[in-house]
Amino acid sequence: MSATLTTTIMEPVSSLLSGTATKKEEATEEPYKYAHLMPVYSQDKYPPLEPFEHVDPGSRALSHANPRSFLDGGNVVELTPEFGSDVRGVNLATLTPDQKDQLALEVARRGVIVFRDQEDFIDRGAGFYQDWGRHFGRLHMHPTSGHPEGFPYIHLIYKDANSKYNDQGLTSIISPSSCNPPGLTTFFLLAQPKTGGDTLYSSQVLNFRSLSPVMQNFLRTLKAMHTGVDSLRATKGGARRREPIETVHPVVRRHPVTGVEALYVNKQFTRSIVGMKKEESDLLLNFLYDHIAKAGDHQARIKWEPMSMALWDNRVTAHTATVDFGHLKSRRHGARITPQAERPIPANASMKMDD
Repeated sequence: MSATLTTTIMEPVSSLLSGTATKKEEATEEPYKYAHLMPVYSQDKYPPLEPFEHVDPGSRALSHANPRSFLDGGNVVELTPEFGSDVRGVNLATLTPDQKDQLALEVARRGVIVFRDQEDFIDRGAGFYQDWGRHFGRLHMHPTSGHPEGFPYIHLIYKDANSKYNDQGLTSIISPSSCNPPGLTTFFLLAQPKTGGDTLYSSQVLNFRSLSPVMQNFLRTLKAMHTGVDSLRATKGGARRREPIETVHPVVRRHPVTGVEALYVNKQFTRSIVGMKKEESDLLLNFLYDHIAKAGDHQARIKWEPMSMALWDNRVTAHTATVDFGHLKSRRHGARITPQAERPIPANASMKMDD
C-alpha cells in the first residue's frame, strides 16, 4: 500500500486515552485480547473493480469419493432439513487444501455452516485470515469499512458502549454486489454481547424454488441493475477508498458447482429491473423483497457463542445482522473474509450478459 495517513479508531478505550478514567478503573479493567485487531480507516485509494475469471474450489471436491470426509470426527446438526448446519469438533485452522475444497462444496450445498470452538483459527491473526481467504478466491477490499492495521482485506465490524446505533430503519436481508460478487464468505466475532446480535440467513435457493413455475420462468428472463452508490453515500463522511460501480446481474443465477438456481436481488443494492418502467420494477422487486423477508421456513438463525465462525455461500444465501443489543452497551467486534467469485451465471442459458 502507499504511504498514507491512517486513522485508528479505538472507541472502547477512549476514556483511558483521554485521561478521564479513574486509577481504580485502570487497575481493574483487563487489556482487550484483540486490541491488535481494532479497526483503522486508511486513506489509501483502491483501483476500480474489474471482471476476472474465477475457478471455484468446490468444483475440485466433486470427484472425491467422500467429499464430506473433512467432517469425520465432528458432530453435525442440521439447522433445517435443507439449509444450514452447526458443527462441533472440526478445527478449521488445520484443514488441508484438499479439505478446504470439500468445505467449499459443503457450504455451497448447505448454504451456511457455523463451526464452534475455533479459538485456534481466531488466535492465529490477520495474516492467517488473509491466507485462508485466498484459497477460495481473490480477496475483496471493502471501500469504506475499517480493517486491522496493515491488513486491508479483513473487513471489520465494531460497536461498543460509545457507538451510535442506527435504529431509524428496519433490519433487512442483504448481500454485497460487484462485477464479481462474493462466494464463500467467512465471519467470526472476537467479542460479543451476552445475548443479542444473532445473524439471520435466508436461502435464496428455497426462496426461488417456492415460487410458482410461471413466476420462476418469468424471473429467469430478467436482469437487474445493482449499485453501490447509495451504500457509499450512507457512510456519512467516512473513508471512501474506491468509487462505486453499477453492474447488471441476472435476477436468477445458477451456482457454478451445484447447478442450483437462486434469486439474486437484495434491497440494499438492487435498484431496478432492466427494461421495466419504474412502477413495474418497484412492484416486482418489492414483492421479491417481501417474499425473502417473510419466508421463515427458508431461514436459519445463528446464535453466536464465543469462538464461533460462520461460513456461507454468498451466491445462494442472503443474510442480515439483528441489531437488538444497542441498549446493552456491549462490545461487538467481528471480522469478515470475503473472497470474490465468478460473475453471476444466468439460470437462463440463452441470456446474454453484455457489459
